Amino acid sequence: MEDVFFIVSKIAWAFLSPANVIIFASFLGALFLIFNRISAAKKLLIPTGLIAFTIMAYPVSDYLMEPLEKRFAKPETMPYEIDGIIVLGGGEELARSLSWNTAELGIAGDRYIGAAKLASIYPRIPIIFSGGSGDPRLQNSGGEAAIAKQLLTSVGVPEYRLIIESESRNTFENFVNTKPLLPKADGKYLLVTSAFHMPRAVGVAQMQGINLVPYPVDYRTHSEDYRKFNFNLYDNLKSLEPAWKEWIGLTVYWATGKTERIFPGPQS
Repeated sequence: MEDVFFIVSKIAWAFLSPANVIIFASFLGALFLIFNRISAAKKLLIPTGLIAFTIMAYPVSDYLMEPLEKRFAKPETMPYEIDGIIVLGGGEELARSLSWNTAELGIAGDRYIGAAKLASIYPRIPIIFSGGSGDPRLQNSGGEAAIAKQLLTSVGVPEYRLIIESESRNTFENFVNTKPLLPKADGKYLLVTSAFHMPRAVGVAQMQGINLVPYPVDYRTHSEDYRKFNFNLYDNLKSLEPAWKEWIGLTVYWATGKTERIFPGPQS
């Protein structure tokens, strides 16, 4: 069943990605023009052009991303006792790493920096990495564990402290596969992942009975002082794409029973 869920999710995202939607709509509008359907072309190309221009001109994606990133904050006081640090994959560039036979960090590389910082604060507890490949074309490549180990050791985490799970393809599998590896089933664990991804990750962990202290990293939004017209489509899409994907993921996870709430938050 999880194999079907994984494949369907990847196919669906190909048609739901904002960048892809804009390209598909533009292509369809061009076809209408070729076949002299001017009215239909206008109805499609004019709103598509306005939406694309808005995304390029101003970081409107911040309004979609900000609620996700503000849902969980770093602990004001770090817990005195902790049984492990869980780091979710996604900060590494698997295809590029395999292409060049070297460990390459991606846009979410702050996950590794956050793990290294916490590892120095808690020098005697294990670092549990969970993450395989979310790309159907890169399944069973065998490189995920080696890349994670190389990246974590390069930021100062001793190899003997590492517990690595590299079969997970999505957030749900992260925690299902990690749960049996935890040193204490009822222990308390710091969770390091991107701030926008933290609500869904915590929601799944809560359903799996894993006690977490969120430690969000990799923020993508701007504060009000820096949220200005920038005419930078690439930079704005870097926030819009994951934010839109995350809201879809939250909805689907709740609808399929993988989380208890559609927008998981801190437990009282």
